[in-house]
Amino acid sequence: MPPGAHAVTLLSRPGCHLCDSAREVIARVAADLGVPWEERDITRSEADMREYWDKIPVTLIDGVQHDFWRVSEDRLRAALTG
Repeated sequence: MPPGAHAVTLLSRPGCHLCDSAREVIARVAADLGVPWEERDITRSEADMREYWDKIPVTLIDGVQHDFWRVSEDRLRAALTG
């Protein structure tokens, strides 16, 4: 990954309405900035379930937790461009 490049991961679970909102924000910001992103369903991993069940949606930037419950578009943009 070149310097200054980032990757975003959305941790979610099925039926999560906050995850739907987070997905929209992340998709929009990632598209605007040309940043790759992926979504990971926490119900597929016992470790993710233990760690994140009460926090989702969780946004990771380069594998480090950035936000949980709600995604702030401004904070996400700042983290990815700063």
